[in-house]
Amino acid sequence: MWKVQLFKLNYDDREVKAAADVVESGWLTMGEKVIEFEQAFARLLGGGDVQCLAVTNCTAALHMAVLAAGVGPGDEVIIPSLTFVADANVVKLAGAEPVLADCTSEDDLTMSAAGIARKITPRTKAVIVTHYGGFACDMAGIVALCRQQGIVLIEDCAHTPGGEYAGQALGTFGDIGCFSFFSNKNLSIGEGGMLSVRKPEIGQQLRYLRSHGMTTLTLDRHKGRAYTYDVAQPGLNYRMDEIHAALGLAQLEKLPAANARRGELTALYRRLLAGGPVRMPFANTGDTLPTWHILPVLLPADADRQATMARLKDMGIQSSIHYPPFWGFEAYSHFKPDDTPVCAALINRELTLPLYPTMTEDEVRLVVDSLHRALA
Repeated sequence: MWKVQLFKLNYDDREVKAAADVVESGWLTMGEKVIEFEQAFARLLGGGDVQCLAVTNCTAALHMAVLAAGVGPGDEVIIPSLTFVADANVVKLAGAEPVLADCTSEDDLTMSAAGIARKITPRTKAVIVTHYGGFACDMAGIVALCRQQGIVLIEDCAHTPGGEYAGQALGTFGDIGCFSFFSNKNLSIGEGGMLSVRKPEIGQQLRYLRSHGMTTLTLDRHKGRAYTYDVAQPGLNYRMDEIHAALGLAQLEKLPAANARRGELTALYRRLLAGGPVRMPFANTGDTLPTWHILPVLLPADADRQATMARLKDMGIQSSIHYPPFWGFEAYSHFKPDDTPVCAALINRELTLPLYPTMTEDEVRLVVDSLHRALA
């Protein structure tokens, strides 16, 4: 039904063969492909002392991160006002309270060090930053603030595999990084996630959390490296399986070129929208390498977003929203727009347009032309 859909998988025979090879191997649960994927992803992040742990999804990674950070009842965790609800959910599930920090501006929809500082209280245990849309937060200021205050820093890198800030990989600035490989992400495997960490003691704790607190894994016993196991601490089952890891390895090979193509298409969108009524945030990316995960724009203040999306749908153009406001959800209705005024002023104007590596320039032109007609 769509002339241009919001996202398309960047798949070919390589992913088909990767999955088939795993099935033919006879080993499906977490094993050597997962280890290979973890090692390859660690190299993407710069290698060295970076450890990576593959998990079932990014929400599992975030949940494990807040547990490893010692977040619990009575604590507060500062999160972005413009982010996916998972950031708030994992904090609540740990028994703590999420606190919203504002967007920086209409041009920079991420949270700033100054915005975080305004929300710090004696109960603040951790900060979760989200590199919204594939664009890095001000990590120099945020890292300095968290170190000064003794606050655990967690990076939500769901949008940024392959992204950098000042030449350093996103996901390596905080105490723990969390990545997503959901179907619409830059690295797509259906469901899946990754944790990145530098400190060995945190890495070990995360390994226990990933697999029931067990000291050895099924693969160890299969290979004859162990015959039984101990349980060092309570844990969960957030393991990745071999098929998803194999898909991840195939996708990882395509990631640099796919991210670069997203950047080219984003630049074309910016040229075509320049001078019109629609605003494109993140005009100045400074000393960063974005991943251009989504194409967010801000509609004119007097535009009816729902009607605009309906008109685009009638023209065969799929669009979306990233994200609904927290105060619109029943579970988080205690949040108030006045607490984060910059976010409140722009969140109902945000519209996400189609963007994916195999998109053509003609499709970008069709989307922009359709958007202008929808607004008119």
